[in-house]
Amino acid sequence: MKPGIHPKYMPCKVYCACTPGTPVTEIMSTEPELHLDICSNCHPFYTGKQKLVDSAGRVEKFLRRYGRTGQIK
Repeated sequence: MKPGIHPKYMPCKVYCACTPGTPVTEIMSTEPELHLDICSNCHPFYTGKQKLVDSAGRVEKFLRRYGRTGQIK
């Protein structure tokens, strides 16, 4: 490896918009700190607040198109 061409690898504090001013976690990076819009603490998929809604009725449309009635097993 050539000396002097690689960036410095240092501890990095990661901040999220859900907890301003408080670091969410600390990782190793070439940047001293990172600011995120969303993290695993506030993301709807990980918190269980995400709703899976079939708003377009794709399942019902499929069942009507192919003539299947009743519930899917």
